[in-house]
Amino acid sequence: MTFAGFDVAELIELALLLVAVGALAGFLAGVFGIGGGAVLVPVFYECFRLAGVPLEVRMPLCVGTSLAVIIPTSISSFRAHYLRGAVDMAILKIWWLPIVTGVIAGSITARYAPERLFKYVFVMVAWSAAARLLLAREDWKFGDDVPKGPLMRFYGFLVGILATLMGVGGGLFSNLLMTFYGRPIHQAVATSSALAVLISIPGALGYVYAGWPVAARFPDVAALQPPLALGYVSLIGAVLVMPSSLLSAPLGVRCAHAMSKRMLEIAFGIYMFIVGGRFLISLL
Repeated sequence: MTFAGFDVAELIELALLLVAVGALAGFLAGVFGIGGGAVLVPVFYECFRLAGVPLEVRMPLCVGTSLAVIIPTSISSFRAHYLRGAVDMAILKIWWLPIVTGVIAGSITARYAPERLFKYVFVMVAWSAAARLLLAREDWKFGDDVPKGPLMRFYGFLVGILATLMGVGGGLFSNLLMTFYGRPIHQAVATSSALAVLISIPGALGYVYAGWPVAARFPDVAALQPPLALGYVSLIGAVLVMPSSLLSAPLGVRCAHAMSKRMLEIAFGIYMFIVGGRFLISLL
């Protein structure tokens, strides 16, 4: 049986996959303080490939949809960490404006960037994070505490722009920065969950702008405009993933606080190595 040119059985399989991935993304959002985008982007890529979304818009559509899904997940994760008193509010006060500025810059870049740029950024950052986490020693530090001046604001801008290009909540970068400056991994995870809220909302809106309308920038290929999408945000993908990710985020928070520091670092490092390798293969 077919519907709108698609096999119904395949559509059901894709829908179930997205629901399951949403639960996994929400769980990881709680465990690692990330928005779950590092899980969502690779899976969205495969789902949109099977659905026939053109290559030229597939990766930015994955990133934009991921940012939209991260909104409720990050709010749930932040609330759970905040109630445990683990969030460093002083860092949030310094970073919120530079991060939002970086998100805006990343959204503008997404409007004009080639599809491969998103993959290069994803692989580079994911593997850098994996190396830092898996090989880290106690003496691998930039300093004994986070800087307070312009350098800290520059870090915030960098977190915002890279997170927007990767479709993640920014926890990957802020986790690394905070641990390089001697902050405990549990505090880094908790504070990163708050940054995901700052990044996901303007980031998703930016991708709606960046992809609206895609056909206007590709006049000879009108089919590039993805179906049932607002710019580079797939409504189908977001609706299927959001509920399960929202429900599973608090469970991830409980697991994070039950794990040792080194166990949390190793788990996060292995995970980032795997997802970075997926996109490296697609670039070859």
